[in-house]
Amino acid sequence: MAQAKINAKAHEGRFCRSSSMADRSSRLLESLDQLELRVEALRDAATAVEQEKEILLEMIHSIQNSQDMRQISDGEREEFNLTANRLMGRTLTVEVSVETIRSPQQEESLKHATKIIDEVVSKFLDDLGNAKSHLMSLYSACSSEVPPGPVDQKFQSIVIGCALEDQKKIKRRLETLLRNIDNSDKAIKLLEHSKGGGPKSLQNVDGKFN
Repeated sequence: MAQAKINAKAHEGRFCRSSSMADRSSRLLESLDQLELRVEALRDAATAVEQEKEILLEMIHSIQNSQDMRQISDGEREEFNLTANRLMGRTLTVEVSVETIRSPQQEESLKHATKIIDEVVSKFLDDLGNAKSHLMSLYSACSSEVPPGPVDQKFQSIVIGCALEDQKKIKRRLETLLRNIDNSDKAIKLLEHSKGGGPKSLQNVDGKFN
């Protein structure tokens, strides 16, 4: 009876040694695969929050500079601006940062691309029309679709050298800049009409852009 227990124990030990390593490896691999999915989901969610923050700030800024804000009383405008500033402040309290892993070459490409965009932005006040055309050629360089206008081939080769996440951020930044220019153009045109054409002309222009 004692010998049978010894033999069973020895057999049990051999079974654990032969199968447990494979089982553990399989469980570990499965756990890591599941964690990888959750990590990527976390990064995607954080990136979505980053984008939502950018959109909200842009929308608040757009409302503050809209023609509607110019057509209300000073008291109402002050009240609405206080609310808008409060919302902007609360939005800015949300801090989300998704770091991108880059090779030295990708880091250099990102710096180069950012410098080019910054140089165009710095020329807004001097020549807005030319700056907008340049931005559009940069944006076309980031688009996977057939662009409607010229493409900055040099910028395109630089962007291709960036990490994929950085490529998306560069394209998003260019989209935001172009939207802001369009909004500024509309505001200027509306202001010009309000000065030169009177209330009737302004009303017609408002209907055109709404």
